[in-house]
Amino acid sequence: MSGNKKKIVIITGASSGLGWEFALQLDQILHRTDEIWLIARRKERLVRLARQLDIPSRTIALDVTKAEELLALKKLLEIEEVSIRMLINCAGFGLMGQFADLDIEEQVNMLEVNCKALVRMTHHCLPYMCRNSRIIQLASSAAFLPQKNFAVYAASKAFVLSFSRALGEELKKKQIWVTAVCPGPVDTEFFDIAEKYGSSLAVKRLTMVSAERVVREALAASGKRKEVSVCSLPIQAFQVLSKTVPHSWIMGLMSLLK
Repeated sequence: MSGNKKKIVIITGASSGLGWEFALQLDQILHRTDEIWLIARRKERLVRLARQLDIPSRTIALDVTKAEELLALKKLLEIEEVSIRMLINCAGFGLMGQFADLDIEEQVNMLEVNCKALVRMTHHCLPYMCRNSRIIQLASSAAFLPQKNFAVYAASKAFVLSFSRALGEELKKKQIWVTAVCPGPVDTEFFDIAEKYGSSLAVKRLTMVSAERVVREALAASGKRKEVSVCSLPIQAFQVLSKTVPHSWIMGLMSLLK
């Protein structure tokens, strides 16, 4: 890509939680970046965030589950002379509870946001990425194994993890680096939605970490071209456990803890 193209960072889910935190931290460490594009549904929150940033920012209020709205973003990328230096897909949500008891439309929408929108967004942005560009995809430690009462969410994040690792292999020749971020519980608004129908295990609350730490470690992992970023020793141990112990055993133990 030509050196005179505008160098930008794109963050989805930027109106709260990890997306918001990525914007704040990148604002402190980025150099030679012309603009940060902040994407989420809640315009007023994006404007509030933009006012806190020193790097010029563009607020784009859209629903990532609407293909026509993402198509409008794609057309904007075609019009603008941009080079995407970093894409961070943070948009996503979870719901806890028995699959049969949860509203099916809400669960399907979870797949729309966590999987389908992430894939569309990544595909739209790739043509504008060049050597040493980076993609950060928000997965979860829930991706490591199936989880009772979190069935669709865990499955959606397993998709994100698998997709991210495969995509990373495909893009290595282009030297575009992909990192899947797999934190455990994070102290954000996530649980305000997730616990609408059911509560999480108490042990999950005990392993909760700050958004600031998750983002700091994710950016460090991305800088080192790591495939996966897993924050905190308990969640790293959980990752190892999920690779060495039959999933049925772990799920049985988790059922006993409830």
